Amino acid sequence: MKTISLKIDTLIFGETEMILSHLKIPRNRYINEALAYYNAIKNRQLLEKQLQKESALVQKESINILNEFEGLDYVD
Repeated sequence: MKTISLKIDTLIFGETEMILSHLKIPRNRYINEALAYYNAIKNRQLLEKQLQKESALVQKESINILNEFEGLDYVD
């Protein structure tokens, strides 16, 4: 476990404290869960971006191969 110091906007801190009073969980646990959730979302976005990039590369190569096949003469 790492200890960090961070600055939180006053409005966000107030909302967090209000939610924590209803949830009855420690602030530390809440922040850890929030960061884990946010990290999961960001990792998914990064993966999606990478897959889109790789898909575009595969698409271009597939078109090139298709064009090559169309140019071949088939002998029966």
